[in-house]
Amino acid sequence: MPSKSSETEYDAIVVGTGISGGWAAKELCEKGLKTLVLERGRMVNHVLDYPTMHQDPWDIPNAGELTAEQKKDYTKQLRWRLDNTTKHFFNKDSDHDYDEVKRFDWIRGTQVGGRSLIWGKQTYRWSDLDFEANAKEGIGVDWPIRYKDIEPWYSYVEKHVGISGEALGLPHLPDSVFLKPMELNCVEEHFRKGIANHYEDRVLTIGRVAHITEGTKPGSGRGTCQYRNRCKRGCPYGAYFSSNSSTIPMAEATGNMTLRPDSIVCEVRYDKDQKKAKGVKVIDANTKEVLEFKAKVIFLCASSMASTAILMQSKSDAFPNGMGNASGELGHNIMDHQLGAGASAKIDGYDDKYYKGKRPNGFYIPRFRNLNASSEKVDFIRGYGYQGGAGRSDYSTVIPEYGYGKEYKEAMLKPGGWRINLGGFGEVLPYHENQMSLNYDKLDQYGLPTIVFDAEFKENEKKMKKDWIVQAQEMLENSGFKDVRATKRDSYMGGGIHEMGTARMGHNPKTSVLNKYNQIHEVPNVYVTDGACMTSSGNQNPSLTYMALTARAANHAVNELKKRNI
Repeated sequence: MPSKSSETEYDAIVVGTGISGGWAAKELCEKGLKTLVLERGRMVNHVLDYPTMHQDPWDIPNAGELTAEQKKDYTKQLRWRLDNTTKHFFNKDSDHDYDEVKRFDWIRGTQVGGRSLIWGKQTYRWSDLDFEANAKEGIGVDWPIRYKDIEPWYSYVEKHVGISGEALGLPHLPDSVFLKPMELNCVEEHFRKGIANHYEDRVLTIGRVAHITEGTKPGSGRGTCQYRNRCKRGCPYGAYFSSNSSTIPMAEATGNMTLRPDSIVCEVRYDKDQKKAKGVKVIDANTKEVLEFKAKVIFLCASSMASTAILMQSKSDAFPNGMGNASGELGHNIMDHQLGAGASAKIDGYDDKYYKGKRPNGFYIPRFRNLNASSEKVDFIRGYGYQGGAGRSDYSTVIPEYGYGKEYKEAMLKPGGWRINLGGFGEVLPYHENQMSLNYDKLDQYGLPTIVFDAEFKENEKKMKKDWIVQAQEMLENSGFKDVRATKRDSYMGGGIHEMGTARMGHNPKTSVLNKYNQIHEVPNVYVTDGACMTSSGNQNPSLTYMALTARAANHAVNELKKRNI
């Protein structure tokens, strides 16, 4: 595609505006770099573009359920939870399709803010149990960093984000810089005590979430949570962290950011004489015009699969198989987290109890498998945690026979019984054969190849899931719950919405794409700081780690520019 060169040259280009892209924009702009931020989707302004943020159930036709005609546009996104209150933040598969050799649930939100508008906000640090696991077990490649390298950057981003949680002092789940924790309800407290009474290696805590529970944080009017639990519609209070409420307005406030939505980056341009990238090629989503923008440093933060697709498309004499792919690992080692099973139960004795508000959070049980030499022996490696919650069912459980009259009205005013649910959240190993590729025989509306996924859970993941179902039931039974039942649901790669690993970090250019600072080994002025960079998946939600790695990489890039090393 012939391109028209842009007249403006920037210090930095950031591709993507989600969790990682927002942080890259903020850090580079605040450090004085004139930065072009490119987003392939539409503009979404904080508060102004949250159309359903205040809607009550009676304001929404069909209780929010999509019509049969609407569902035709979301054939794959419907594998996740979306309705008419949130669908505008999810991709239409009719416009942004992909292919699957094996089922892969690629859930996407293409707009300014990306999936930071719809994420679950669970934020947990990693430890050296995670960073050292590959090396100790001979799996994949060794991480080129350890906890000490990223610990100060965890603290740095947490002070901006606002992390609500409870300090536990666990070496395998380091504490964050916390705001006050949200409260467990009475049944969750009951379960917490039951676990403490029966297990020495397990603990239940409130979830750690990127959510302001006291005071304010930097950004666009970020205040405390109102306990509405409408986070995925966009929070007008800025209580939960998103690029739109925090990092993007902070970047804009510097006067150094140029934000360009509807800009599809299709290639990173390479200067073979300088041996570094010189800019990016962009397709305007509205006009289909092809443009080229130049910069000294480039941050790819488009999401694991999208960033890797850009690198795969960035072919030249120097990189016939894609930029930075001398190792042959680009597109391989896809990871995610597996979920979709656990246990549920009932409990008596709390019918006079209720709770206030709609807490946008649940409880968390950290990993207890394979922690150290004294851990109980199991037939799989790595581990899992649990996320869950307890609550009272509502009027939807009203007895059918009371369908009208006085009894019906009385029943409507009485909450149902207490139920508890907990689901496992397990680590997925980096398998080379779990991969993505590009199909140039099937081009999209912009003339770009279709992404094809070929990835699956394997034996270690299946054994792990079997164990967590058994342990979930046992913990509930030991804690005095009744009618304990296993919950089983098929899950597929991508369904954890934590896709990772397609351009992994490592020590050796022959076995990895990125170095310890997230630079492409062969192209040091290109950084990749989204999920693509991950070398293993841990069992913790990864977004906090993406933020810390991005802030760290931006600091490194600015220092290297000052030294004229890139």
